[in-house]
Amino acid sequence: MATLTAAHPLYLAEQVRELERRFIAAESDGFALMRRAGEAAYQLLRARWPQARRLCVLCGGGNNGGDGYVVAALAAADGLAVDLIALKPVHSLAGDARRAAELAAEAGVEPVAWHDELTLDGEVIVDALLGTGATGAPREPFAAAIEQINAAERPVLAIDVPSGVDVDTGEILAAAVNAAITITFIGDKPGLHTGAALDVVGDVIHDALGTRALDVADVRPVGWLQDRTWLRQALPRRTPNSHKGAHGHVLVVAGAPGMGGAALMTSEMVARVGAGKVSLATDAAHVAASLTRFPEIMARGVRGAPDLAPMIEAANVIAVGPGIGSGAWGEAALASVLSADKPCVVDADGLNLLVKHWQGTRRDDWVLTPHPGEAARLLDCSTAEVQRDRRGAVIALQRRWGGTVVLKGAGTLITDGERLELCPYGNPGMASGGMGDALTGIVAGLLGQLGEPDLAARIGVMIHALAADAAAADGGERGLLASDLASYARLLANP
Repeated sequence: MATLTAAHPLYLAEQVRELERRFIAAESDGFALMRRAGEAAYQLLRARWPQARRLCVLCGGGNNGGDGYVVAALAAADGLAVDLIALKPVHSLAGDARRAAELAAEAGVEPVAWHDELTLDGEVIVDALLGTGATGAPREPFAAAIEQINAAERPVLAIDVPSGVDVDTGEILAAAVNAAITITFIGDKPGLHTGAALDVVGDVIHDALGTRALDVADVRPVGWLQDRTWLRQALPRRTPNSHKGAHGHVLVVAGAPGMGGAALMTSEMVARVGAGKVSLATDAAHVAASLTRFPEIMARGVRGAPDLAPMIEAANVIAVGPGIGSGAWGEAALASVLSADKPCVVDADGLNLLVKHWQGTRRDDWVLTPHPGEAARLLDCSTAEVQRDRRGAVIALQRRWGGTVVLKGAGTLITDGERLELCPYGNPGMASGGMGDALTGIVAGLLGQLGEPDLAARIGVMIHALAADAAAADGGERGLLASDLASYARLLANP
């Protein structure tokens, strides 16, 4: 598997607590780490809202609340008015959190005990209610405080995590604080970058507080946040003497009767990311349109396995599934592809046919690209279960089906069983028909050139998402079409 540098590790909450314990032991001063966290949060707040003169800081117990008390102390020392609201009585605090509360008191900030009639008047609200150690749905009085924060409609800085978000999974069990910015400490967390959490985390800023988590070798990251600098590493310039045969011959098997659009979009993306040759096996009714729109693509109408066999023989990578339907045409097409034992990308109807006819099949040389609904069928569970723990779902998919699995959606996840990556790019404009077909084509086109399914999937997901971001930046998210990505994908494939 190709190794790409500039990696950004992701850790579960329990791992971050262990890292924090190690770093505190090394410094012999846990309060110093808490002060650095509060200082980082306050500096971020001042940089984002420099005109704010009044803050409302809500503190729970434990270290997260302690960070909030440090913010309150710093803000008061800076001349800001601070409304400090305590969800836990100060006398019940212990350790570093108690010291932080005393620091706020020394700065002249006295906490007010939470009650339901409180009005949150700060120009900026600081959420230091529930940290990464919180589990389950928020209980009272935290649930009421979360409701009040959101009702105030003021910008919110969340410390470490918006209260109510599960930092391991991204799940929101009941309600969560809707933050404008989340600053998270020590190690970054997967749940801040995928699933329902993306609706509430705002801009996520990671501050290691001067520590180096990767130096703790026995606490291994559970995943890595992707970095667009990987494009240049994975896609170097071609040599002057290269030729089309050196860049892959990709066969797209797509487009049962009446579904030619999927075939066209997939094929175009294969070509736009640089495949040397592109063939399209589709229903005969779509051939004329294919040749008119893309004369560079070798389109042929196929009625069944005998027509498909020579096309499969000529290709070295196959993309199958978009628009093949669930009937006899699609079944025969997928059966032919699977029996060829060539690297392939399977999506859309191809995934549903796998569930129907090829249960128990595992391969190392394929890439599966399900959306949450398709993932649920592949795992024989509900879509809601997939979305509750997307990281767990993509791992389960890879264990059951093998190869490399791409779980699409907000915060797309990719794993080959050894390494898990999370894509931080993309936008809501991608929620439109054909986007999955575009991804299939991009991954297949890269697979033909790179030869590694996992690398093609990882880089393909990034190109797909970054192309959508570029298209949205030029024309907006609403009305973004899959075919809009083609020219941007070509640029990104030439970093």
